[in-house]
Amino acid sequence: MTVFLTAALYKFVELPDFEALQSPLLACCQKNDIKGTILLAAEGINGTIAGAPEQVHQLLAFLRQDPRLADLVHKESYGEQAPFYRMKVRLKQEIVKMGVPGINPTQMAGQYVKPEDWNALIADPSVVVIDVRNDYEIGVGTFKGAINPQTKCFSELPDWVKQEVILEDKPKVAMFCTGGIRCEKSTAFLRSQGFEEVYHLEGGILKYLETVPEAESLWEGECFVFDERVTVRHGLKQGHYELCRACRQPMSELDKASELYVLGMSCPHCYGQKTEAQQKALKERQRQIELAKARNQDHMGAVYKSKPGGQPQNALPILYSFRRCPFAMRSRLALAVSGQVCELREVVLRDKPQALLDASPKGTVPVLIDGEGQVLDQSLDIMLWALERNDPEGWLTPDQGTVDDMRRLIAQFDEGFKYHLDRYKYPERYADVDAQVHRAEGAQYLERLNTQLSETPYLFGQRAALADMAIAPFVRQFAITDSDWFNTQPWPDLQTWLVTWLNSDLYTRIMQKYPQWVSDSDGVIFR
Repeated sequence: MTVFLTAALYKFVELPDFEALQSPLLACCQKNDIKGTILLAAEGINGTIAGAPEQVHQLLAFLRQDPRLADLVHKESYGEQAPFYRMKVRLKQEIVKMGVPGINPTQMAGQYVKPEDWNALIADPSVVVIDVRNDYEIGVGTFKGAINPQTKCFSELPDWVKQEVILEDKPKVAMFCTGGIRCEKSTAFLRSQGFEEVYHLEGGILKYLETVPEAESLWEGECFVFDERVTVRHGLKQGHYELCRACRQPMSELDKASELYVLGMSCPHCYGQKTEAQQKALKERQRQIELAKARNQDHMGAVYKSKPGGQPQNALPILYSFRRCPFAMRSRLALAVSGQVCELREVVLRDKPQALLDASPKGTVPVLIDGEGQVLDQSLDIMLWALERNDPEGWLTPDQGTVDDMRRLIAQFDEGFKYHLDRYKYPERYADVDAQVHRAEGAQYLERLNTQLSETPYLFGQRAALADMAIAPFVRQFAITDSDWFNTQPWPDLQTWLVTWLNSDLYTRIMQKYPQWVSDSDGVIFR
């Protein structure tokens, strides 16, 4: 029997170099076949990971080699199924988003209360007990008598605190959350607002359920967790809830018996809230799940089972693409560099498959259907989707400038340069168009790029970044329209930049030819 160890960890600590930690941490996770999510920010680290016990412990030892993380505490639970199917190391502004500047839990957090002492504290009538989790989590289970702030997300909590009258009458406040991280920040916020006696449950609900005997427990219900276990009970045993694949909320057996529950498409929590396009995408996703089952395969979104040896077997995100389309090219570039494997469906634009039109009625490529039924039909959104999950070459962290700076430059090319490129390359498609006029207009954009590239080898520094990869496919298309003319222009730095990209291994990988995809057939695996 394969056993998976799930480890939940976090620590508020100053990490000014957190961006530099991303690549080596991801490499260590991949080396040890660890799956899950780790967030890094200047304020610390937060994550939940899973894998073979020995490999998880090796990763934890790697983290603790950093003196700042030497005392990193984690919580463990075991299961027979893999709770995650990929590994993500993400850079964030906050490891748990509250949106209030100046809150420092390392200096301001409330007093820790051990799980074995928690019952006595919350039984004190002078203490107000607050569950700082989101409303849908609280609906699964909470401590007897705890207040539900009815927040949809953690960043709504500060406004609730400022408006809640009951807090004015209670000298003591006790807060709790799943693993402790939201409590540290929420108690620090309360102290910043003048509350003096503020307490929180050390290790969170998970530590309480692990430590306190069920016969002595004041916990009612189950505890929602953010992985494929969905909920856990006392002793951290897997609970009885399932996940709605349309809205990601937990479903009870009663929810599943509702006429509003449609497998893969809706539940009582989200019925009637999806747009027509989202409903079509969810329907297509469920169809793919059923087709995969018929082929004795698993699909992303199914309950994640394991192959012999413990490797998760899942189907993949679906990318509708066309090899020569520059928008599709830049999407494939980001997917490839991020390591995101997907099922690629090569389409012929004059013979668009119905599945593409169902997913995105506008019928252009690229279109990505991710594992949650979300449809992305803008190439830049697909690039960001992939890179926010894994950015090993730092495309979102350029040497110079910011992501916003890069997006502004990309927008100039998408909106202005592309207009002239189309009329230069395909003048027969437009009425009363002079291709040479539009070539001259497009050339002005390229002159500005050449000037920018005269300062550094790439558009935003010494290495390629998002802007280079988003713009290069369009420059290529402009260049090959009349390569003799392009090569004689006084743009040496731009020409070198383009040739370097065209000769790269990454470009060669994403330009491989694929057969046309037809309905109900398998796509190709794109890596």
